[in-house]
Amino acid sequence: MGEGSNVGRQVCELTTPALLVDLAKVKANCSNMLANCESMGVFLRPQTKTHKTIECALLQTGGRKCGLVTSTLEEAEFFARHGFDDILYGYPLISHHMPRVTALTKQLEKFHVMVDSRLAVEILMNAPPPGKPWSVFLKVDCGNKRAGVWWEDEAGVDLTVLLQNSPNIIFAGVYVHCGNSYHACTANEVLQVQGETVERLLKFVDRVKERGVTCSTVGIGSTPTCRRPTDRMKQLTELHPGNYAFLDVQQWTLGSCDQEDIACCVATRIIGHYIHRNQMLIDCGFTGLTMQGYGKMATGYGVFRGHPNLKLCKMTQEIGFVEPLEGKLDFNLYPIGSLLYILPWHSCATAALYPVYNVVDGDTVVEEWRPTRGW
Repeated sequence: MGEGSNVGRQVCELTTPALLVDLAKVKANCSNMLANCESMGVFLRPQTKTHKTIECALLQTGGRKCGLVTSTLEEAEFFARHGFDDILYGYPLISHHMPRVTALTKQLEKFHVMVDSRLAVEILMNAPPPGKPWSVFLKVDCGNKRAGVWWEDEAGVDLTVLLQNSPNIIFAGVYVHCGNSYHACTANEVLQVQGETVERLLKFVDRVKERGVTCSTVGIGSTPTCRRPTDRMKQLTELHPGNYAFLDVQQWTLGSCDQEDIACCVATRIIGHYIHRNQMLIDCGFTGLTMQGYGKMATGYGVFRGHPNLKLCKMTQEIGFVEPLEGKLDFNLYPIGSLLYILPWHSCATAALYPVYNVVDGDTVVEEWRPTRGW
C-alpha cells in the first residue's frame, strides 16, 4: 500500500465526499456487455470517457489492450502510454489537433480519427504524411443532432467517396452516437430510437455502397440502446457504449438497468441537524456531485441508497441540503458524522470531480483507480 493510499481501509475511515466504485458490479456490467456483443457477432469498442482509467478499460475489453474510443486526445495518449492500441479519437477533427494526431498515428499500429466535414477531410489530405495512411471514420447523425453528417444528405455520401479515393487515407467506416436515446421517457422509447438509428444508418450505408464505397465498420453506440440489444443490431459490425461500466440513476430511469446494477456512489457525511427547518446538511456539494438531474426525480440531485424518503434539495460548493420527501425527519436515524451514500444522476460527470476512485469489495477499499484528466 503506497503512502497516502486508502487500500485496506474501511469505507468509514475515508475522507468524504468520496467516490466509491463497487468492483463486483463493474466486472458484471463489463462482462455482460462483452457477452452480448459476442452473442450478436459484433465487435465491442468501448468508450472510456466515463471512467478514464486503465483498470476499467481492461475490464471493458476483457483484458485486451486494444479497441477503444476516447473523447479526448489526453485519453488517447494516456491509453497509448499504457500499451493500448487500435484507438479511435471519437471527436470531430480540426487542424489544431493535428500535431498530437500525427504523433499517435506514428506511435500506434492503429489510430483512427473521426470527421464530419469536407474541411476535416482536406486537412488530412493536405497534412504531411505520418509514414502511413490516416485511418478515418465518418460521423453520421441519425437523429441525435449533435456532430455528424445528416444521414439523408448526399453530401455525407460524397465524403465517403472522397475518403475512399484519397491515397493517404483509409476509410475505416461509419460511426453513430445514439445520444437521443437519453431524451426517451420509457424503455420502449429507447427501443424506438435504437430501431430508427439502425434503420437510418443502414440506409446511408446502402447509398454509400451504390457509389462503390466499402464500409468495413458500421457501428452505433449509447448505453441505453446497447444495454438492451435486439436482433436488428446483428446487422451492425461494432458497438461503442461507455457509461454501462458504472451506470447511474439516469440509466435506471431509462430502463437500462436496475438500481442494484449501479456501480458507483458518493459517500458523504452528515454535518448538521436543523430541526426548525426539518433539514440536515451533508459534506457533499457541487464539487462532489453533478448538479444534473434536478427536476427529473423527486429525490433531487441524486438518490440516497437505502433511504428513499430523503431528498438532496440544494447544493452549494461544499455543502448539500437534505430534507424528507414527506413528513418529519427522525434525526435519531441520522447521527451527525454518520455516512450516507448517493447514487448519482450522471456517473460520467460525477466521476470527473474525483482524482481517485475508491474501489470497494463490501466495505473495504481493495484498489484505487486514478483517472486521466484534461483534454
